[in-house]
Amino acid sequence: MELKEKLLSSFMAFEEQVDVHSELHDVRTEAIKNFENKGFPTKKEESWKYTSLNAILKNDFTVFPKNENSIEFRDVKKYFIHEIDTYKVVFIDGVFSSHLSSTTHEGVDICLMSSALHKPKYKMVIDNYFNKIASKDESLTSLNTAFANEGAYINIPKSKVVRKPIEIMYFSTGSEAALLVQPRNLIVVGENSHVQIIERHQSLNENPVLTNSVTEIFAQKRAIVDYYKIQNDNLAANLIDNTYVSQKQESHVSVQTFSFGGNLTRNNLNFYHFGERLTSTLNGITIIGEKQHVDHYTLVHHAAPNCESFQDYKGIFSDSSVGVFNGKVYVEKEAQKTNAFQKSNNILLGDKSTINAKPQLEIFADDVKCSHGCTVGQLDETAMFYMQQRGIPKKEAKALLMYAFSNAVIENIKIPELKQRITKIIADKLGVKIGFDL
Repeated sequence: MELKEKLLSSFMAFEEQVDVHSELHDVRTEAIKNFENKGFPTKKEESWKYTSLNAILKNDFTVFPKNENSIEFRDVKKYFIHEIDTYKVVFIDGVFSSHLSSTTHEGVDICLMSSALHKPKYKMVIDNYFNKIASKDESLTSLNTAFANEGAYINIPKSKVVRKPIEIMYFSTGSEAALLVQPRNLIVVGENSHVQIIERHQSLNENPVLTNSVTEIFAQKRAIVDYYKIQNDNLAANLIDNTYVSQKQESHVSVQTFSFGGNLTRNNLNFYHFGERLTSTLNGITIIGEKQHVDHYTLVHHAAPNCESFQDYKGIFSDSSVGVFNGKVYVEKEAQKTNAFQKSNNILLGDKSTINAKPQLEIFADDVKCSHGCTVGQLDETAMFYMQQRGIPKKEAKALLMYAFSNAVIENIKIPELKQRITKIIADKLGVKIGFDL
């Protein structure tokens, strides 16, 4: 049975397992109908022109894990930012792990999506925010909505500064021959509040995993949200990440994506502006090799005046790896005084590595400052020669140049321990030891 048919046949059984009120039933039913009509995206769609799911969908994925699995903290400690104290929301094969998690309801809600969907005390927030900014037309988002049940639920009330970062962790144990998981995260940050969030998906086995994740982020007036996505998985892991961000006036939201591993990674990042004088920041570093594939698709929709958006994506591609950057900035007529900046810089280290870049601007306002750019090249041979002449071995010189190339994004990381962790991962990917602390 093809995966699409398996999912459609599993939908009714899934709805019988979860206790949902009528509004959610209608939302799920509409979503599964949309997925049935559209199916999985193909390269015939412009936004998926350079990314094919055909090889992945041939796996016989288990939709619901048959067994509950547990893992010990010592076995996965290295994947956490364990140098500091954090709130933790941890899932194993899509199931919440209480003994690895550290949640709270003291002044803020950092807990489970399943609790929020099913308990009356969260109903007002769910009614106001769940599935309100996520696309109703994107088929994989619709698929996630139809099966949405588990994930992280974060609600930060007005004028709260969350005292420590939040880690959202998804582990796959490989207990199934092939597993499909569909986490759903809802994050609401109230007026004048501030939160830092780190998200990671990690496979602990070589069995194929397909993660179809959706995250909705709502930043109210003057809220500050720093969101970090760490993607450094093994070659059997496939991640499709749909993140939707709604911003009100004077809010600041940054999403920084670090893509270092996995078989296929697709990051769909959509920002929508609903107020003036707000700032959106989208940064990314991609360092991949072998036959890995990373596709960044971004949209910043400027719908109000006096707003800013900044996109800076760096890519280093070796062997037969493939990178994609498809970024769009859309400026409506009302969005005067917009300042939008978009840049994609890429280095190809191998003759067979590929980057497909398509920066786009659609501007309907006349008083704006918008720019976009894309570069594709190799390392500067003159700089390499200069460094070698001063006694730096070729391998280290090459790594230092690549590190300097990506450093502009690293400098934007606001959690020192995470900054050190990312620096170490980059050094490992480049095959050198960085002889200085940051």
